[in-house]
Formats: sequence, C-alpha cells, structure tokens
Amino acid sequence: MATTIFLIMIVLLLLGFPMMIPLLVATFVGFLFMFGDIGRMDFMVQQMLAGIRPASLIAVPMFILAADIMTRGQSATRLIDMVMAFIGHVKGGLAVSTVTACTLFGAVSGSTQATVVAVGSPLRPRMLKAGYKDSFVMALIINASDIAFLIPPSIGMIIYGVISSTSISELFIAGIGPGLLLMVLFSVYSMIYASVMGVPTEPKASWAERGEAVKQAIWPLGFPLIIVGGIYGGIFSPTEAAAVCVLYAIILEFIVFRSLNFPDIYRIAKSTGLITAVVFILVAAGAAFAWVISFAQIPQEILAAVGIADMGPKGVLAVISIAFFIGCMFVDPIVVILVLVPIFAPVVNAVGLDPVLVGTIITLQVAIGSATPPFGCDIFTAIAIFKRPYIEVIRGIFPFTVILLTVSVALIYFPQIALFLRDLAFR
Repeated sequence: MATTIFLIMIVLLLLGFPMMIPLLVATFVGFLFMFGDIGRMDFMVQQMLAGIRPASLIAVPMFILAADIMTRGQSATRLIDMVMAFIGHVKGGLAVSTVTACTLFGAVSGSTQATVVAVGSPLRPRMLKAGYKDSFVMALIINASDIAFLIPPSIGMIIYGVISSTSISELFIAGIGPGLLLMVLFSVYSMIYASVMGVPTEPKASWAERGEAVKQAIWPLGFPLIIVGGIYGGIFSPTEAAAVCVLYAIILEFIVFRSLNFPDIYRIAKSTGLITAVVFILVAAGAAFAWVISFAQIPQEILAAVGIADMGPKGVLAVISIAFFIGCMFVDPIVVILVLVPIFAPVVNAVGLDPVLVGTIITLQVAIGSATPPFGCDIFTAIAIFKRPYIEVIRGIFPFTVILLTVSVALIYFPQIALFLRDLAFR
C-alpha cells in the first residue's frame, strides 16, 4: 500500500496538479485499501475535520490577515525606513538593513513569502542602484525571509504545534534565538561582501532624521511587542495575540495612518480568505493522510529501513533535518510538516528529545528548503515579484544556504541556542 500511495502522489505532482490534489487522492486510495468500501469514506471526512478542529489554528488566518493589512499599508515601509536611518551608512549597510527589515517584518507576518514581497519590493531597486549585484540582492532577500519562519509568529510553528501537541507559546519563544543568530550571520556576510565588492555606502542620516524615522516607526514596532511581550508575559495565548494583531493593524492602517480605506477591506479579506482556504485544505488532507500512514504502520517501516532506531538523539535530529530539508526543496512546507512529523513522532518520543527543540529545527529546515532549488516556494515567489528568470534568482543562493545549514548543525550540538529563552520564560 505504501508504494502505491507514494507513486500516486509522485505521478500527480509530475502531471502538474497542485499539492492538495495528490494528497487527497493518496489519502482516498489509502482508505480504500484499508476498508475496501467507498461507503466508509465518511470516516476520511471525519479525520479531515478533526485535523482543522484545534482552536490554535485560528491564529493562522489572523496572522495572515494582519500581515496583508500591513503589506498594503505603511507599516512595512516605516519599519524599513527606520532601519535604514541607523545602519544604512555602514559598509554593507543597505544589505544589513534588508536583513534587519526581514527580521522585523517576520515578527509580524510569520510568512517567508509575505516577507519576500513586503521587503523585496521596496529594497531591491535601492540595492541595485547602490551597486549590489542582482544575484546577491535576490538571494539575500529570499534567504533572509527564512528568519520570518523562526521569529514569532511563525505559521510553520503553529502547524507543527497543532500536529505534535507541542506548546505553541514555547515554540514561538524558542525560535527567537536561532532567528537572531541568522540575522547576525547574514549581516556579517553582507558587510564582508560589500567590502570585497567595493559597494559604496549610503549617506549617513542625521540624528534629527533618525529621530523622525523612529517616530514614524513607533506604532509598527508595537507588533513584535504585542506578540512576544504578550506571550512571554503571560498576558494572552498565541491565538489571542493573533486577534490583537489584527485589531492593531486595522487601527494603524485605517485610522492612524489612513493608508487604507473601506473598499480595501474587501480585497484584503478576499486575499486572506483564499490563502487560508488553501492552508486549511492542506491541513485537513494532511491530517487524514497522517492517519492513513499511521494506521498502516508506514512510519515504522520507513524508520526501520533507515535504521534510525539504533541512533542516538543527535543522529535522529540529523536524519530529521535532512528529511525536512530535502522535502521542502520539492514540496510546499506545510505539506512536508503534515506528512513527515507523524512519521518521526514515535522515534522522537522514544529517544526522549525535547519536542520544542525538534520543532525549532524542523521549522528552520523547512525554511531553508523553501529557499533552495529546485522547487523552493520562495524562489518562485521571487520570480513572480522580481520578474527575473529562474537561473538568475538562484545564482547567489549558495553562500546563504551554507550559513543556514551551519546554524542547523549548531542547533543540534548546542540546543540552548533555541532553548535558553524558552527555559527562561517557561521553566
């Protein structure tokens, strides 16, 4: 049965069907194998509904909506201008500002693709004008957007937390350390690149200009304070933080900044609804698929073939990292989380790994795979936004991938990079 299911998925993917179709068809075939009666398909529907029933998933459309409002309004631009005012004049300052802007916007959107759009659209032309090569610019934006998957709120962490029954609050806090480490390493590499390539610096902003930039960005800076401060302080849960973020975004863009008006509500709601529908269909199909493979004991067969049962914690983490990294090079990140987390869950529990550490490593690997050829989803987002051919978009990716994989290895051997803040907040 396992061979048939996975062959169906591969064939349908090669034929060009969107990922939800292979997932649903493979699940349907799996139920037929097990029950042999199409009349029992009501149980498949029950499993799908169970997959989207957890209340924690309410946070997903809310964070998507808040990010959409910010992207269409002024918040993202104001954050970028503030960062530029302080570090735009140093060597590689524009590139460092791009990395920092991706981190700040990631603390609002939780989406790598939203970050590529929000940060890449205004900053890519400025970097090209400043003398950076386009291959470096696009690679920097694509890979710095990975930080958005680690810095809370992370949609990937929400999905992982729901599937694995892991505290989403703890996952959010654990993602901050690796996210900030990546920001520092990307910034250092950008400064080295600018020095080697002789990229000129930007004019230094006066303290009056910096003060004005901070003044303009004060309101948008409230987003990370609401999310991290509210959860860290025990004021509200991640789901409640998402609701507060939506309200805050509406107040900012519609009332304070007046950058959006009533007709924009329909377009924003429609966009959020479409994205949410796709996400929830994938989650529902993934839940039913996970039940099928678990019932058929496919995870046990795969893990036995790999020999993972004889490995220690570090070996298990290495196998998990490789599996998720490769998976996201070909398939949507949410689907990879939905399919692979149930496969590895038994061995994670058996070797006594911290599920928060596992979730952080998985989230990082998913983000790396999303920006890695051949089919990383962020690459195709960049192609659509920047209107450049595939080869040009991926040309400068390699150095950033090395940095990302280095952080992955560091997390395996030095787990406190992720767990220090978690332990400080919740232990």
